[in-house]
Amino acid sequence: MTTPHIALDQWRALIAVVEAGGYAQAAEVLHKSQSAVTYAVQKIESLLGVRAFEIQGRKAVLTPTGHMLYRRALALVSEASDLEQAARTLSAGWEAEIGLAVEILFPTGLLLDSLAQLGRESPRTRVEVIESVLGGTPEALLTGQADLAITPQIPPGFLGTALMRLRLVAVAHPDHPLHRLGRELGHKDLSAHRHLAVRETASTRDRRGVIVEVEQRWTFSSMASSIAANCAGHGFAWYPEERIAQELAQGLLKPLPLRGGEERYVELYLVLADPDFAGPGVCRLAEILRQRVETLKPAKPEPNRDSVDKGE
Repeated sequence: MTTPHIALDQWRALIAVVEAGGYAQAAEVLHKSQSAVTYAVQKIESLLGVRAFEIQGRKAVLTPTGHMLYRRALALVSEASDLEQAARTLSAGWEAEIGLAVEILFPTGLLLDSLAQLGRESPRTRVEVIESVLGGTPEALLTGQADLAITPQIPPGFLGTALMRLRLVAVAHPDHPLHRLGRELGHKDLSAHRHLAVRETASTRDRRGVIVEVEQRWTFSSMASSIAANCAGHGFAWYPEERIAQELAQGLLKPLPLRGGEERYVELYLVLADPDFAGPGVCRLAEILRQRVETLKPAKPEPNRDSVDKGE
């Protein structure tokens, strides 16, 4: 491996000249003398045998080669900064703060139990929970807001492991007109009534996330508000079974008799923003989440010992 001859500070000087608009301005940003900044850039040019800037009037303008150097320098300095941050995190032990993006379909009880367990093990670690809908969870990973995410969509460039599968149930108040039809329902029946949706939290809404096209729709910022409107008879919606168990038991909501017993499922994945540099707190929280979800899965039936002994 060839040993680099150009220091990171010299690359930072080149970046500063580009972004500040000149050597004098870059010197102010870097709190260095103008001659030191000029020397750093000239050192890059002499070591590589290229020209990064050319003078046009009173301005230093990037050459085509300079544009390439600037782009690569940005990536290099950013990578070095990430590496230093990761090293500081690991050397200090548990992280001071963890960003956790959670799709709102994930059971609240499981989330709170997992956070409580982490709190007992690392009381000083703060957790910022970003409750998101559909594209909002991957966006939190892509923008660096989240160190860990529970998401139905794994964004490009990330790897995830299957965490749990949720069954969604279409429900409405027992007195809703859809129930009064007294028969199986199709798409045409649903489209004639109000859908109580929850707004996607991504900055750009993905139309593919719309469950059903309807003429009437109320869109809420939280699932709790949608459920409350549903219990009051204002429309219909799909929810995870676990989220509306109490409302179903109390008779406030009733499953809609969809034609053919139509069912919808959502697969949730656990995604680490940076598996290679994830701190101990992020790794432990991911482990706790997996363990909590595992407790929900039905136990595998034990083999019939008599059958085993008899070779059946």
